[in-house]
Amino acid sequence: MPRTRSDKQRLDDLRAPNAFLMMLEGRAPFEFAASLAAAPWLRKLPRGDGHPVVVFPGLGATDFTTAALRKFLDRLGYVTHPWGQGFNLGPRVGVLERCKANLRNLFEHHEQPLSLIGWSLGGVYARELAKELPDHARCVITLGTPFTGHPHATNAWRLFEFFSGHSADDPHTMERVRQAPPVPTTSIYSRTDGVVAWRCSINEPSPQAENIEVHASHCGMGVNPFALYAIADRLAQPSGQWKRFDAAGARRWFPRMRGAVSPPATH
Repeated sequence: MPRTRSDKQRLDDLRAPNAFLMMLEGRAPFEFAASLAAAPWLRKLPRGDGHPVVVFPGLGATDFTTAALRKFLDRLGYVTHPWGQGFNLGPRVGVLERCKANLRNLFEHHEQPLSLIGWSLGGVYARELAKELPDHARCVITLGTPFTGHPHATNAWRLFEFFSGHSADDPHTMERVRQAPPVPTTSIYSRTDGVVAWRCSINEPSPQAENIEVHASHCGMGVNPFALYAIADRLAQPSGQWKRFDAAGARRWFPRMRGAVSPPATH
């Protein structure tokens, strides 16, 4: 069911997370420590089937920031790849073209579609690549990615404009970015995200799109044990047999974890 005009207006009126939530971003190192403490449980997650996965870092970040996530997935049996373009300074000239060429090369090398994981702005790349090359993408998973709502409803839009040289408030670009990829797509988000307003990370209801809520910071989402569980659960699904996330199963290990099938209320 499409959003009503009032729903869209509420999204357009969104504001960036407040100063208190920004301060809570300081808990990211503790989330990494929590994932180490949860290692005995995380090791019990289903083994991967060996399919390839590409992980895209967030704005201003490099592959170093996704190393822990990739190592976690490697241990589960996946074949992970970094994005390999140094610092993510936004969609500068040639960036998405190089990402597309890399995806084509990996698809030919592995002879099968790849799962695409993107953290923050990296999730926009993952979504756009899946739209451009849907036969190359097995699924898309985003972590705190702002793909809807007002483009200024993040605390990073000025950095985006500074690094990329593009305006964050381009209605034509936002209209394209809002469209979901034609492959199974999961948005992992947190209501306590201190960088991106969480409603900007909510997929529209769709047979192939879902939203999973975790208790995490924006900067720690890629190492947060709740998020790691959700990522592993999504990747473990057999190709062509995608089903929505079952939060009840996750609560065996993480009682506070929740899944959301449709967009939460915006008022």
